[in-house]
Amino acid sequence: MYLKKRFYIVATIIILLTAAGHFAPTLFVVGKVLLWLFVAATVADIALLWHRRGLYASRLCADRFSNGDDNDVRIRLESSYPFAVRLSVIDEAPHIFQRRDIAFAVDLRPREGKTIRYTLRPTRRGVYGFGRVRVFVSTRLGLVERRFTQGEAKDVTVYPSFLHFRQYELLAISDNLTETGAKRIRRPGNHTEFEHIQEYIPGDDFRTINWKASARRHQLMVNVYQDERSQRVYSVIDKGRVMQQAFGGMTLLDYSINAALALSYVAMRKTDNAGLITFEQHFDTFVPADHRPSQMQTLLESLYAQQTTFGESDFSTLCTTVSRHVSRRSLLVLFTSFASLTAMQRQLPFLRQLAQRHCLLVVFFEDDDLRSFILHSNAPSPSGEQTRSHSSLTTEDYYQHTIAEKFEYEKRLIVSTLRQNGIYALLTSPSRLSVAVINKYLELKQRNVI
Repeated sequence: MYLKKRFYIVATIIILLTAAGHFAPTLFVVGKVLLWLFVAATVADIALLWHRRGLYASRLCADRFSNGDDNDVRIRLESSYPFAVRLSVIDEAPHIFQRRDIAFAVDLRPREGKTIRYTLRPTRRGVYGFGRVRVFVSTRLGLVERRFTQGEAKDVTVYPSFLHFRQYELLAISDNLTETGAKRIRRPGNHTEFEHIQEYIPGDDFRTINWKASARRHQLMVNVYQDERSQRVYSVIDKGRVMQQAFGGMTLLDYSINAALALSYVAMRKTDNAGLITFEQHFDTFVPADHRPSQMQTLLESLYAQQTTFGESDFSTLCTTVSRHVSRRSLLVLFTSFASLTAMQRQLPFLRQLAQRHCLLVVFFEDDDLRSFILHSNAPSPSGEQTRSHSSLTTEDYYQHTIAEKFEYEKRLIVSTLRQNGIYALLTSPSRLSVAVINKYLELKQRNVI
């Protein structure tokens, strides 16, 4: 049992009235009457709350949360009291969220039920523990309240983002090749698959005649083949210290994992085979490219516990691993980060080696904060004047702006250098990573680069 604020306020008023009876005997009599009424009301309040079980509460949420996304949590409340009650509901959410606002005030009519909904956004993968649901119930009198501890303690597993797969599916099924004038060129060869049957046209290969279909139609019909569309797409994720940088509460590794899963999902929807490679100072994980229905679950389980290291990634080990495990030409989407042009040039020989046997797309990141600083530190206002006059700029401001532009220029120079060496490059911000990678994959596929 807990005494509410109203109880102490009423008790204080009665005490003051009774004490004032020392000067006015009438007030002492009034205080005694109010005291007995107050005791009776408190006893009645206690009896109303404790004469039956009264309230049932439960938490409903998924066993798996999606990293970086808003995940729904629901608390179901059911009252069996024959009168209206007021509730104060506190859910013991995992402490890692540092949420102090998961407390709700709810009014329930007699024998009414309600559902409370709120969202949690994790930014780290792992196991998160929920506690119990604490519900404090009071009547309209509001003198005392009864605490109910219900709901079961529960652990939820935070996996890489999987809520937006359907969103990215729209990109996978949109095909604008005919609008751009591109045509699908059929080249019968060793890697072909059946597409459809059509009428024979002079010049068609006699070896493709379908005699059964010709007999049914009483005219020559031929089988039409097209190049085998199933290609291998590998997401190659760097787990070195450069991927520990954080944006919006999530590391570059987390953004890369989410983008790799989205890319794999879209690739499989486009009939390609999706695989995974992770590395740091040593080779870490290899999932062969496949198109099985269980492949996405395999990728999820492989990426769930991946963490960055404090060492520098060994790209020579990556080259050795890829040459040993990936024999057929594939699309390698390498998620990494280069702090400077010098850092990229140290790895350029290994990137060129990979690009000789495979289609290599290097994905690295631009700094949103740095880009915003460049745009706004000397940006013109709507009236055409600069937001900060040149006279107000200090020497330190000029240095900061110049250094920021130098970093931005180096990023563009890295892209240019990679392209000059026959390597596809994509520079994007972490927030737009998934969509940018998927669009680039679809572009390469449309151009028959893969």
